[in-house]
Amino acid sequence: MHLVEETSVTLPRMTGVAGALQKAEQWLGSIVAAVAALLVIAEIIVLFSGVSARYLFHKPIIWSDELASILFLWLAMLGAVVAFQRGEHMRMTAFVGMVSPQRRAFFDVLAIAAPLAFLVLVLQPAFEFASDEAFVSTPALDISSLWRAAALPVGLGLMLIIALLRLASFGDGRKIGLAVATVAVVGGVLYALGPVLVPLGNLNLLIFFVVLVAIMVFAAVPIAFAFGLATFAYITLTTSTPSTVVIGRMDEGMSHLILLSVPLFVFLGLLIEMTGMARAMVGFLASLLGHVRGGLQYVLVAAMYLVSGISGAKAADMAAVAPVLFPEMIERGAKPGDLVALLSATGAQTETIPPSLVLITIGSVTGVSIAALFTGGLLPGLVLAIMLCVVVWRRYRNEDLSHVKPARWGEVGSTFLVALPAIALPFVIRAAVVGGVATATEVSTIGIVYSVLAGLLIYRKFDWRRLYPMLTETAALSGAILLIIGAATGMAWALTQSGFSTSLAAFMTGLPGGAPMFLGVTIIAFIVLGSVLEGIPAIVLFGPLLFPIAKQVGVHEVHYAMVVILAMGIGLFAPPFGVGYYAACAISRIHPDEGIKPMLGYMLALLIGTVVIAAVPWISIGLLN
Repeated sequence: MHLVEETSVTLPRMTGVAGALQKAEQWLGSIVAAVAALLVIAEIIVLFSGVSARYLFHKPIIWSDELASILFLWLAMLGAVVAFQRGEHMRMTAFVGMVSPQRRAFFDVLAIAAPLAFLVLVLQPAFEFASDEAFVSTPALDISSLWRAAALPVGLGLMLIIALLRLASFGDGRKIGLAVATVAVVGGVLYALGPVLVPLGNLNLLIFFVVLVAIMVFAAVPIAFAFGLATFAYITLTTSTPSTVVIGRMDEGMSHLILLSVPLFVFLGLLIEMTGMARAMVGFLASLLGHVRGGLQYVLVAAMYLVSGISGAKAADMAAVAPVLFPEMIERGAKPGDLVALLSATGAQTETIPPSLVLITIGSVTGVSIAALFTGGLLPGLVLAIMLCVVVWRRYRNEDLSHVKPARWGEVGSTFLVALPAIALPFVIRAAVVGGVATATEVSTIGIVYSVLAGLLIYRKFDWRRLYPMLTETAALSGAILLIIGAATGMAWALTQSGFSTSLAAFMTGLPGGAPMFLGVTIIAFIVLGSVLEGIPAIVLFGPLLFPIAKQVGVHEVHYAMVVILAMGIGLFAPPFGVGYYAACAISRIHPDEGIKPMLGYMLALLIGTVVIAAVPWISIGLLN
């Protein structure tokens, strides 16, 4: 996924020296954003050229993937810089939001001070890692790997500069001093306790990866930096492993070529909203079902299913559908709380619809076939849609629609023709992957070219002024996601090296009840993880550990992936902790308190549906044969 909350407050416009520093930060952020936007365009061109050369001209470009991989690491790191400057790295603010504004301001400064500590600690290892890569040549382009690895120290260094500028221009020296002192004291205490910690063995996993991470996450430190700090502290204070390993594991986590589809699908989601394709689909569904009791609620469920099949990013999905439907639904008497609850529930329901970013992440970290995951995700999403529709029917069976006139069949037909190019896009994407035209990484470029042509030639709606903001938004969101994946990969490596994975495997395989018990524990665990960690970091941390165990107890890996994703989606969109729920509220402009009670029925429907999918493997793997 790919849902963000701000990591810092918007600073007031300062004057004097503070004002100059603030302008310098914004100026630096603007330059990096422009470069990141160009990298997004470059990735689209390189990958689409590779597909065209191979499929149309039968002359593969042997260096296209390698060049794309080099550009991708730069895009990931510069995107993370843009996200940091804009305050868009993911953090959990459920607890911090409960304190007074004065105290929350302290946590906002802490959300800069803690990342600053991480950046100071890892900058030197990042330069050492890049220097080592200078002696390695890339196989296809035959250039030094330094061209690629330099992205890490450059990106980390730029974030360090922005963090210093942000702190210096904050304007409240007392809060800055308190936040910096808090981080320094915690770090100093851990360093002093180093000789005591080493003999504790795996008990350190509890100290660093449970207690320390939980404190930082609940204190609203951005998740990527919380993971990074805990991993760096664990490795340097309790093991003899060199600190460059942290950078190496971050590089490994962010360099899976399959993850290249993350920024491209994010951009595709923004593109279909801008070109009017999403509006065309929703218009057709509304004309078909608008006169039925609860009809627009059914349209919301169906529209999210279809749009998710195109964009892959939940925030983009909800932003494309909600503004089109909600005004009419409220006019018909729907309660705002029920609308935001249903929007959140459909966000969880569509997590398995290809090309979901979570599906792509699972494929990259576990080795499960992306094509199989794309195929297996269709029916589970449909089952949950049916469960949500049952709740909608029950709630709206007495709705008064005497003032609503059914659309004429001619009108339905015309809206269908208008929507047909948009409805066809998910099938074009799937056919390209299954038919071998493009890989799961490359297929997003086909969707982008298709959407651009549809917007220019069919819908005649292409706002060139929005293109640059869309490119920078793509880079920022992708950077935030990919930095989490890099940091979580380092943590997962540390857990594996400690022997924790072996102990976890022994525990899980030893559970009574076999596969059913294993799936039940998985559902509970990932609902909790999804609400606390957000989807992608939970997958990166625990996917490599649990998928081999699932196979060992006889659970098909695609079936297991669907159970994991749906359970995680429930946690992600369930109040009071689910980040996705608050994203839905922000998009809908509805206060979170209004949706909590209506959400219970939808959450129960999702849970029942997930249990049914876990109990009936055919729903997940029946289309694979």
